[in-house]
Amino acid sequence: MARYFITFGLFLGAIPDNVFGQDLIPIQLDRPDQTECPFITPRKYIQVENGFNIEQSENGVKNFSFPTSLWKYGINDKLEIRLITELTTENKLTGLKPITIGFKTSLLEEKGIIPKTSFIGHIKTSKLGTKAFQTSYIAPSFRFTMQHTLSKKVSLAYNLGAEWDGETPNQTYLYTLTTGYSLTEKIGCYAEIYGYFQKESKADHRIDGGLTYLVSNNFMVDLSGGIGITENAPKYYLSFGISYRFKTTN
Repeated sequence: MARYFITFGLFLGAIPDNVFGQDLIPIQLDRPDQTECPFITPRKYIQVENGFNIEQSENGVKNFSFPTSLWKYGINDKLEIRLITELTTENKLTGLKPITIGFKTSLLEEKGIIPKTSFIGHIKTSKLGTKAFQTSYIAPSFRFTMQHTLSKKVSLAYNLGAEWDGETPNQTYLYTLTTGYSLTEKIGCYAEIYGYFQKESKADHRIDGGLTYLVSNNFMVDLSGGIGITENAPKYYLSFGISYRFKTTN
């Protein structure tokens, strides 16, 4: 499956940017880090962010996503709608996790110490997925995503939010903090710390890092990996991503 995404991605990258709209800034992604960005998908554009992941827990169990896909459509300068699909193998079971729907809306533009800020809200459906992965209830999640431009090459971004699992009424709080650096006009890198908190269990903290390569203004590939730094976190993960956008109508 991965080779079909790669072939399609390379095809998109070979198309001149003026076919899509040369006045747009380069594609902005919510991957590969865990910190989602505050930028909104351009109006009338569809953006697809695909990640192929492997994660190993401390007990040696390996889980695969092939892929996790975030589908986004720009309604206007302030709003995008979102759909998340994930084909996965967990504990030797393979199937589609319940589909997630949501939105991102822009709240504040960057000005002085005030970061560029957006709000993301999602609802994970309980039954729109393979039976083995269905949950008893729909599961909401939300986060505020903020970003500061420190220089032409360096940015600082962070998220704060909470999510539910669809089985219990208990929420899990989350945080992320990442710094990005532009090595060249095409290549970027990042380092990040992030984690999850539940009232009934120990905190789960992790670190990761990765590289991005801008093939064209509308096509980017990425490579990332991370490790757990607390005993209840996964041992490691590795991820490869292919992301692209295209205009739906004139």
